[in-house]
Amino acid sequence: MKHFILKRRYFEHGTYSTMHRADSSKVCRMVEREWRNNEPFKSCVPEGSYLIVPHNSPKYGDCYALVAATLGVTIDGPSLRTACLIHPANKPSELLGCLSPGLDFGFLDDEWCVTHSGDAFDVLMNELGGLPAQLTIIKD
Repeated sequence: MKHFILKRRYFEHGTYSTMHRADSSKVCRMVEREWRNNEPFKSCVPEGSYLIVPHNSPKYGDCYALVAATLGVTIDGPSLRTACLIHPANKPSELLGCLSPGLDFGFLDDEWCVTHSGDAFDVLMNELGGLPAQLTIIKD
């Protein structure tokens, strides 16, 4: 199983990260909502170890879901957080507790963002190959 590390930086306007392979090479950038004490639909997910699994979302289609029951994150519940997905989006304001990949960091509509999220999502989906993987989220 592949293992990835997401190194985060926290700001009032969002959480911005870089996703690395086990050999430390960069996969993509990531954007999430700011940390709000793990509040559903308003906060990024807590730091820790997750299983990321292929998921078919009614809204986003094929994507990945984070699962860590010990951190209160599952796909369907019962848990504190459900359906925390990895899907395309550029700005934190477009997210409800999910993570979105980008090729780089940028600025769009007066908001910090990731750029070319759709392209980065395709790269990430290809990298994952439809298989589960391990994701460890840490503070950078």
